[in-house]
Amino acid sequence: MVDRLHPLHQQSMQYHSVRNQPRTTEKNTFKEVLAQTEDLQFSKHAQTRMKQRGIALSLEQVNLLNEKMVEAKSKGVTESLVLTKDAALIVNTHKRTVITAMSRGEADAHIFTNINGTILLNK
Repeated sequence: MVDRLHPLHQQSMQYHSVRNQPRTTEKNTFKEVLAQTEDLQFSKHAQTRMKQRGIALSLEQVNLLNEKMVEAKSKGVTESLVLTKDAALIVNTHKRTVITAMSRGEADAHIFTNINGTILLNK
């Protein structure tokens, strides 16, 4: 028994002109858009700890932390230890959330686990 071979049918391809399509220009960089749309959040636990321990972040520190979290997230960091002059914070970069906070003195006696990055804020 011999199978018949059917000749291949060539499909005609249609080409679309790209000249008539408008080009899109982005005014803001991706980093700027991301920073504008996502604000830093503080978990209820972190808010309680900061209040109990008298920890306050300046506006400059919060802005710098926002920038560094975007940078850390772009490098694959998910959970990070953030060290400032007065405090140590654990943050989740994907949720852009401060999970917990403690004073630097209190942090000296701790071993931090389940983090894959560290952010130093010297402000």
